[in-house]
Amino acid sequence: MSIGTGIDTAEADRLIGIAWPEDLVPRLQEYIAIPALSPAFDADWAANGHLTRAIDLVEDWMRSRPVEGMTVWRQQLEGRTPLLVARIEAFGPGVDPDGPTTVLYGHLDKQPEMVGWRDDLGPWRPVLEGSRLYGRGGADDGYAAFASLTAIEAVQRTGGSHPPLMVLIEASEESGSPDLPAHVDAMAADPDGGLDDVDLVVCLDSGCATYDTLWLTTSLRGLVGGQLRVDIVTEGLHSGGAGGVVPSSFRIVRMLLDRIERAADGAVLLESANVEIPDHRIAEATATAELLGDGVYEAAPLVSGARPMTADHLDAVLGRTWRPSLSYTGIDGMPSTGSAGNVLRPSTTLSLSMRIPPTADPGAVERELTEALEADPPYGARVAFRGEGAAGWNAPELAPWLGRSLDAASRDVFGQPMQLMGEGGTIPFMGMLGERFPQAQFVITGVLGPGSNAHGPNEFLDVAYAEKLTRILARVLDRGS
Repeated sequence: MSIGTGIDTAEADRLIGIAWPEDLVPRLQEYIAIPALSPAFDADWAANGHLTRAIDLVEDWMRSRPVEGMTVWRQQLEGRTPLLVARIEAFGPGVDPDGPTTVLYGHLDKQPEMVGWRDDLGPWRPVLEGSRLYGRGGADDGYAAFASLTAIEAVQRTGGSHPPLMVLIEASEESGSPDLPAHVDAMAADPDGGLDDVDLVVCLDSGCATYDTLWLTTSLRGLVGGQLRVDIVTEGLHSGGAGGVVPSSFRIVRMLLDRIERAADGAVLLESANVEIPDHRIAEATATAELLGDGVYEAAPLVSGARPMTADHLDAVLGRTWRPSLSYTGIDGMPSTGSAGNVLRPSTTLSLSMRIPPTADPGAVERELTEALEADPPYGARVAFRGEGAAGWNAPELAPWLGRSLDAASRDVFGQPMQLMGEGGTIPFMGMLGERFPQAQFVITGVLGPGSNAHGPNEFLDVAYAEKLTRILARVLDRGS
């Protein structure tokens, strides 16, 4: 491969600069208004139709774009969410029409609403304030399909060339991508599917540590999540009569959690969830920590007087990228405080979300976690943990041509060199493609920067940054000479 120099970058930037405010922002506002929850949060997604509406919106827009050599279709598999696919033939001189494919990936399913939104905002209420487009899903990851095709169109319209391209937009990523492997297998089995030879994967579903340069994601943590349920009695009992005789199911949960997490510092106690961090990743984290300083944790909206788990910048960066962490994301069995009586409750169910290092084996972690929680239950209580895991990802070494192209694009667009960082989230598709195409290169980046608050209240897309990222994408896709 070579660094693309065929496009007229000034004209490409002009076209992209027009497309974002006039076309992409209005389409994203329509998309944000759709409560297209991922299947894990909307079991009746097919009947409710919100995911279908979101897919319709994006598919109709993709079909309307004047991209040469593009075929758009919706792949349907029984019992699974659809996969939206756009295949674009190689374009321009100097590229092999039968050469390897570049895959561009995104998703359009969303996380639940979450509480805490500003009074004038809401998850399904798109609001544009300056450069911030508020609402669920715009930054994670609805913009990806629009940015990808806009960049491709800019390459074609400004004298550039590109290899065969495949845009994949899934609808189950926020559920751990349970449907995507079947879709990829179906496409790989088809001689005309376009996934038999992939040499570059571009994913726009990641983050950035600042909004003033390009941040390339070099690793992603994996995830083991599930529900821990403790039952101790068959019905609620008066706390005055049962308290002191029957143990609280919540106290039993606390005892079990002490087996897997040290409460004093949050350390995960499972051997399978702790790995040796590669030296080059420590070096990257050190550079990030030195660059960001207190910005490593200042973006967190801590209440007055609160402090982060560590004040050491490097420790904080490694803590969110290469060390395991446990979060408690939901609870059942507890009434609200306004309706809680003096009752010893029969059961407690807790949702656990354990982020694991990029190279940890999610299957091994899930087995050790299950055994630690279920073995020898306190007081003979009935304890059950049901979980599933998703692998993390550790990027292969960046090819020199790609590193030069990305850094040159960052300097051109931002006036700053590209930066490298690990991310704490999980994108199961990356691990899947990494195994299937071990020789492929990866460009993982995104718009989830300081304050953007993906999955939380007041989530926003920084439109100015997304526009610049689209300009960089056009430069990287170009194979002109």
